[in-house]
Amino acid sequence: MSAAPRLLLWLLPALTGLAVLAGWEALVRHFAVPPYVLPGPVAVARALAEDWPLLSASLLATLRIALLALLAAVTVGGLLAVLFAQSRWVERALFPYAVVLQVTPIVAIAPLILIWVDDVTLALLLCAWIVAFFPILSNTVLGLNSADRNLEELFRLYGATRWQALWLLRLPAALPFFLAGLRVAGGLSLIGAVVAEFVAGAGGTGSGLAFRILEAGYQLRIPRMFAALALISACGIAIFAALGLVQHLLLRRWHESALGREG
Repeated sequence: MSAAPRLLLWLLPALTGLAVLAGWEALVRHFAVPPYVLPGPVAVARALAEDWPLLSASLLATLRIALLALLAAVTVGGLLAVLFAQSRWVERALFPYAVVLQVTPIVAIAPLILIWVDDVTLALLLCAWIVAFFPILSNTVLGLNSADRNLEELFRLYGATRWQALWLLRLPAALPFFLAGLRVAGGLSLIGAVVAEFVAGAGGTGSGLAFRILEAGYQLRIPRMFAALALISACGIAIFAALGLVQHLLLRRWHESALGREG
């Protein structure tokens, strides 16, 4: 693909977004919609600039919880996936409970976690981790179990140990699945952190963006509410894009999913 069409592909989402924002602003101004009902993009941008010291501190608090939860999800989910791949009995015994934990709404169990765990930060981290770890676990298990059977027989024929087969065959085969799960878990960790903050509703200097949204709603500062929502969306997009870049850099030289995008 030449440079011009590739540049157009990158610019197309931005141009579409700008058109939507321009239409939104025009409609709000034309119908004279009050800012406490629906603020226009200009009012949201003004609120973002004016309240940036407050919102930036809350953004860092939310991002801290989300990134720590993602790190914990990668660590625990990856280790459990390797354990499940090494023992079918362990997988059969424990995997159903991971499914139960995943399908249970975090809104339902977050109040219990906040009661049982004295530290609010740890409780928020645990809630976000519960949401984020399952895609890592399930995708990595699928990847480890998707290694080429013929290559497994070849490894066995040459006398490779179980750990050699894991390190040289099954982990490389699972890498694309793991990275796909990582991109999903990145967004879910942010969602889990925000939902947990909504349930916790704790104020103070360490309050996240969810509390700022609640606070703005109570005070009818709707432009600030939209500004906080915009920051959450921007963070989600940034996390997804960063993990997508990691996926591309790790797979671009050998995996079909990345090689196909090079042309």
